[in-house]
Amino acid sequence: MAKNSTIQVEKVNEHIVNWLRLYAINAKVNGFVVGISGGVDSAVTSTLCAQTGLAVLCVEMPIHQAKNQVNRGKEHIAQLKKRFSNVRNTVADLTSVFENFKSQVPIDADAVKVHLSLANTRARLRMMTLYYFAGIDGLLVAGTGNKVEDFGVGFYTKYGDGGVDLSPIADLMKSDVYALGRFLKIPDSILNAAPTDGLFGDDRTDEEQLGASYDELEWAMLAKESKNSDANYSPRELEVLEIYSRLNKNNQHKMQPIPVCFVPELLKQ
Repeated sequence: MAKNSTIQVEKVNEHIVNWLRLYAINAKVNGFVVGISGGVDSAVTSTLCAQTGLAVLCVEMPIHQAKNQVNRGKEHIAQLKKRFSNVRNTVADLTSVFENFKSQVPIDADAVKVHLSLANTRARLRMMTLYYFAGIDGLLVAGTGNKVEDFGVGFYTKYGDGGVDLSPIADLMKSDVYALGRFLKIPDSILNAAPTDGLFGDDRTDEEQLGASYDELEWAMLAKESKNSDANYSPRELEVLEIYSRLNKNNQHKMQPIPVCFVPELLKQ
């Protein structure tokens, strides 16, 4: 199920950079802030933003972060600052903030639910931090979600990494992001690393959490869109389709607009 990207990387890069620049100019802001995780999505997003020539702030926000993730993030930022004079960086270590939060809430409930809620809390603390820097520097928070995550399986935290001002790569499949990353000369340490959200303080990968690789989920997303009911799928393909369908259904609350209860005008009179 391996997927090779077919995008015209140079033209796609130019298109996204122009879109980012025009959006920021129309919004009358100074540039962008990007949370750097050590993964390919944030590396590509920050490089796209840097090419606009506008101010770019790269923010590291470790919370009990694995050393290899931190090192990859630092390597990318160092490379980006050498290439672009409009890029600067800062570190907001949120570990103590996270630990203080844990001390103020009950953590003796269902262990699985507590573990997941705390993982989402990490993402939401980071969202608040990015918006703090955005507010004081007049920047837009650039999202780092790709198409499979944002519109396929909903693999992100609502009001966490899903809380952004604009999404430069949300119309790109994961394979497209990697293709763009190679074109942009993202460090090999990032391109070769197994994708991980880094929200659990361990080495679990996205594939371990999702039950399928991004190549497989990308294939399933395209298969669902094609609506080819006559296809002869293998047992693994059927399993991946089930995983994709389940995640897509369960996470629709993330992908749909917030429900609003509209009161009939008659009841307002």
